[in-house]
Amino acid sequence: MDQVGVLSIGAHTVARGLRRASLAPGSIAALVAMLDFVGMTLGLWFDGYFSAPVEPPASAIWMSAAAAAGGVALLWSTGAYRLDALRRFRRSVLKLLIVGFALTLLSGDTLAVTPVLAVFLVPARALGAVLVGVALDFGLTERRAVMIGGGFRTSEVMRAMAAAPGNDIRVFGIFDDRSDERSPGVVDGVPRLGTVSDLVAFARTAEIDMLIVTLPLTAEARIRQILKAVAVLPLDVRLANFSNDPAFRRRAGAPAEGGLIELVSRPLRDGELALKRLLDVVGASVAILLLSPIFILTALAIRLDSPGPILFRQPRHGYNHKPVAVWKFRSMYAADCDPTARRIVTKGDPRVTRVGRHIRRWSIDELPQLFNVLAGDLSLVGPRPHALAAVSSRQEAFEEIVEGYAARHKVRPGVTGWAQINGWRGEIDDPDTLRHRVEHDLHYIENWSIWMDLRILVMTPFRLLDGNGAY
Repeated sequence: MDQVGVLSIGAHTVARGLRRASLAPGSIAALVAMLDFVGMTLGLWFDGYFSAPVEPPASAIWMSAAAAAGGVALLWSTGAYRLDALRRFRRSVLKLLIVGFALTLLSGDTLAVTPVLAVFLVPARALGAVLVGVALDFGLTERRAVMIGGGFRTSEVMRAMAAAPGNDIRVFGIFDDRSDERSPGVVDGVPRLGTVSDLVAFARTAEIDMLIVTLPLTAEARIRQILKAVAVLPLDVRLANFSNDPAFRRRAGAPAEGGLIELVSRPLRDGELALKRLLDVVGASVAILLLSPIFILTALAIRLDSPGPILFRQPRHGYNHKPVAVWKFRSMYAADCDPTARRIVTKGDPRVTRVGRHIRRWSIDELPQLFNVLAGDLSLVGPRPHALAAVSSRQEAFEEIVEGYAARHKVRPGVTGWAQINGWRGEIDDPDTLRHRVEHDLHYIENWSIWMDLRILVMTPFRLLDGNGAY
């Protein structure tokens, strides 16, 4: 469902300006680390030539790369790639040169070769410092926040955050149920965008990182209601004050958060998101290359079996409940294709073609979704994306069957997932089937690790061999 229509004109305008996510600080740091790695690799390689004037063998580049990787990893482990540290150019480049020089000593070189490293390392780090400066000066890595509350209390929280060292939180809007007399339309330059009931619609339209609750401690019942309502959103939730309720006594946030109390955190953080995205891009690229003969044979079989297009596109729920167009090989007769998935495919369904029965049984029809992975709409591993108007075989809406169903959209959906390798794939023929799927999806979200993704990818081909539940 389009969430924009329920927002006010002002909220819609703000949300439209926040459609693209801010850059993860970890991605900027990783880019600088890559520049350092290249510079250090070249520096160590050419250092060998100046130490012993012979043409450096090509094999030496691998040894130089291995040493450079170790040096960059050491710097990363000491916090040298935090953005605030990278901006202090002289200090950061000095650390880089010390590590590079130490590597030359370990290789048996002398002090005379130090300038060779500097020729490569200083320009690499200078470029990195420029990139960091641009990202910080233009607010590209700011965490975007909205607040629930208003008035003097909200103003106090904003000022506390602004005074916190290294603050990277920027508040874009306030949501409050109170009238204009009790809650002004603008607080310290930040507009009120609507009521609390408008918050979910706004957060599904804009790319927001954090929700800060500034309600008084006496409103603990209301705070619990808010937490329940936003549980489906991929947001960090922070409480602006300590509470007398033990349930709210969680560990304090980072100093840059001005002492905010952590209530809920997103399933995947910056570094984890970057690592998962790297696995997606590399894994999908390799899979497309290896499976290209199957792509070609499947396309040919579909074309010969029945008239109509080879591919079928279906809108489904993606990250944060937003619709994405998912690609599949067509497995039904063209006239019977059901983009809205109002009718569940059942065993012996006459709408499925002869080729369709085979490719659905082995999930070959899902292979084009690897291109969705490269585009960033899907991940290799995650909760399977369901159709926008998904219903069970009893025509029950999924949201009505399982409370909090939309919480499975807090991460990108996947081509395969924890539920699928545990036997929950195919037709959703009763409410218990959906409940088990959602339970497995939430287990995956709450316990994610890169090793869990790798395990699921390894197990998926074996689970597909039985073909159970796929019609």
